[in-house]
Amino acid sequence: MLVKTYGSAIYGINAVPVTVEVSIERGVNFLLVGLPDNAVKESHQRIASALEHNGYEIPGRKIVINMAPADIRKEGTAYDLTLAIGILAADGKLRSDELDRYVIMGELSLDGGLRPIKGALPIAIEARRRGLKGFILPAENAREAAIVNNLEIYGAHNIKEVIDHLNGEKPMEPTVVDTRAEFARSLDQYEFDFADVKGQENIKRALEIAAAGGHNVILIGPPGSGKTMLAKRMPSILPPLSLEESLETTQIHSVAGKMRRDASLIAVRPFRSPHHTISDVALVGGGTNPQPGEISLAHNGVLFLDELPEFKRTVLEVLRQPMEERRVTISRAKMTTDYPASFMLVAAMNPCPCGYYNHPTIACTCNPGAVNKYMGKISGPLLDRIDLHIEVTPLAHEALAQKQLGESSETIRQRVIAARKIQENRYHGVPGVHCNAQMNQKLFRQYCAIDDDCQELMKKAMTLLGLSARAYDRILKVARTIADLAASPDITTTHLSEAINYRSLDRDSWGR
Repeated sequence: MLVKTYGSAIYGINAVPVTVEVSIERGVNFLLVGLPDNAVKESHQRIASALEHNGYEIPGRKIVINMAPADIRKEGTAYDLTLAIGILAADGKLRSDELDRYVIMGELSLDGGLRPIKGALPIAIEARRRGLKGFILPAENAREAAIVNNLEIYGAHNIKEVIDHLNGEKPMEPTVVDTRAEFARSLDQYEFDFADVKGQENIKRALEIAAAGGHNVILIGPPGSGKTMLAKRMPSILPPLSLEESLETTQIHSVAGKMRRDASLIAVRPFRSPHHTISDVALVGGGTNPQPGEISLAHNGVLFLDELPEFKRTVLEVLRQPMEERRVTISRAKMTTDYPASFMLVAAMNPCPCGYYNHPTIACTCNPGAVNKYMGKISGPLLDRIDLHIEVTPLAHEALAQKQLGESSETIRQRVIAARKIQENRYHGVPGVHCNAQMNQKLFRQYCAIDDDCQELMKKAMTLLGLSARAYDRILKVARTIADLAASPDITTTHLSEAINYRSLDRDSWGR
């Protein structure tokens, strides 16, 4: 008897339909074809044990299983349940009249329990697109998949529940999630708040500008001056995710297997902080079976690189293209995968190897030229792509001892949202552009035009700081954001002067 069941393979952040054809014939053999990897081939032992523990057995006849399309490699353990249900149906132990209406995925344990899978959300999206009735999967992934409407999601704890459901003996209750209510409930769940930050008003102002325009930032200061503390609070002042952004972000984390147990939707902006020993593949994504890297996991959120000069040079250099194009392409001999990577980079570093260059009270002990050598670990092209260079100085005891709370993240966030509204209206109808940092050259010429006084100021800055053409553009984009925060239609010399002051590392005097 020939029976078909349906699963999905994950490529990039999308799912591709996989049809599992099971034929049981006379003879004794077990053949699994269709480019399965070792994990899929080993499913035979897991299926046999799971069925035995639940009162069933693999028939002692010739079993031929084809996983179509046969030219796409099938990887991972998520096909265990798909194959097991196909075998039972082909053996007549399971009703097969409704199998063509479900996607069935799940990893089997030896006792028949179901373990979670990766990519439940994109699989559910693909199932709805194909017009299927439902998706049967492990219970731990059910809420994640249930944010897709017009699709019945059945979360099972073991294979027996799936068998009883398909036979009509004990139908499972579908998992239902109110996507919009879930999204609204989780929007403002931030662990850190700027109200806890004592002093540092100039730094908070710079981070507000960065958040308002989506600009990249680097914080330079001695140990203990608050760089990491300030960076961790960045997501709390960024505008809330839209539902579309939330779904896209959830899809990436689902594919990477980074979703928390029983989670349904990522409603707060991601904050990713990889260690400086990370490899370039782990940062941008890749591998034999390409997976999203840290820059894609930070999509629509913040990528924080602490101790920036300690990262390997090759790791930092691979950031350059994704920072410009806001996506990363992973190419292999047989496939090319695109991952979105529209992140806001926040980097932090000490000003020198000992950490105390420019410290107000502690003398720097570095040898002559050590500061320049230390800064040389970060290439000029990468620094050019960072819009704001902010010096963080340590606080005096009096400022730390203050009991009064600082301005809250919510207050700052409202100003950021107001500035972003101006930008959304300005770039309405331009695909892929939502804030000033994303402006292309055509929009730059249109919205960053400056008068003669500003041109004269920029000319002096270019001469004194030795700025590149890219730095010139970045300064004007930051000035445009400062003007938006002030609700000013035009860039003035006041806005431009403040933007120029945020290019500390371009000064010839730095490190000398």
